[in-house]
Amino acid sequence: MSWIREGELNLIEKLSANILKAGPMPKHVAFIMDGNRRYARKRQVERQEGHTQGFDKLAETLRWCLNLSIHEVTVYAFSIENFKRSKDEVDGLMELAKQKFIRLLEEQENLEKHGVCIRVLGDLTLLPLDLQQHIARAVVATRTHNKCFLNVCFAYTSRHEIANAVREMAWGVEQGLIKSSDVSEALLSRCLYSSNSPNPDLLIRTSGEVRLSDFLLWQTSHSCLVFQSVLWPEYSFWNLCDAILQYQLNHRPLQKARDQHREGQALQQHEADRACVADLLQHHRNGKPLDAQRRQEALLNYTASREERVQDFLGALQALVRSGTDVGRLGLS
Repeated sequence: MSWIREGELNLIEKLSANILKAGPMPKHVAFIMDGNRRYARKRQVERQEGHTQGFDKLAETLRWCLNLSIHEVTVYAFSIENFKRSKDEVDGLMELAKQKFIRLLEEQENLEKHGVCIRVLGDLTLLPLDLQQHIARAVVATRTHNKCFLNVCFAYTSRHEIANAVREMAWGVEQGLIKSSDVSEALLSRCLYSSNSPNPDLLIRTSGEVRLSDFLLWQTSHSCLVFQSVLWPEYSFWNLCDAILQYQLNHRPLQKARDQHREGQALQQHEADRACVADLLQHHRNGKPLDAQRRQEALLNYTASREERVQDFLGALQALVRSGTDVGRLGLS
């Protein structure tokens, strides 16, 4: 099965899609694709067949999203917690993932036609080496595509992601790339695996479970959360439309909350910069006051230098990633 199933919506689906698109549409949708094992039990087939059917449903769902002008999708493919399952099931999932990434490399022409960029988010060092290599080839092969984005969270949990971001910032402070006063909520967001993506507008979980299972906890604080009872391999276009309708009904308060949070972040950063400038002036001028214009100039200079430090730090992190070095395993003295 292809990563993106070819085909158009039927007439009724097209009509419904056009009606939905008259309202506010989510640009980024995240899925917790739950229910593959229960689907297998329900159909009395092997667990592996349930997981295979789940991947096929992802390919179909991506087609629906493209037809609905949803240009970014993030999926919870494999949690770090899943390593606690039976060895046979974990080995089967690793083999399925390897087959699918090999298939991805075989259908680059189709992915290029749709402009699909594949990103894999998680601690890939936990995966078998051959799977790491196939993932790396797939990511490199599609990295210049920019029409739509598929983020596959593999060997991922949100707490692991946040802890890794904290380690990276601590490393930056220890290396003298940033100051401890540069550490902020905004900087942590820029150190997450998902830093290249906007936060999801809509998160959908299937199978009737009403928990996030350690998925995108930081990124979905102002997202619309929709829990649906359908098992993932049985997911339909109409289930997706229902979730989008729920997003539209809640769009205004969600947007207001996002705007307020963004304004609050900017104000918090401004106040932190002012406090740092005040401390510097107190130290260097022995308590002698500066006029308002010079204080403003000092604030602007400090803000520019902070952003320059942050950019240099993020550049250093990217260089480490390209070299294959894991900051989380560097150790802090």
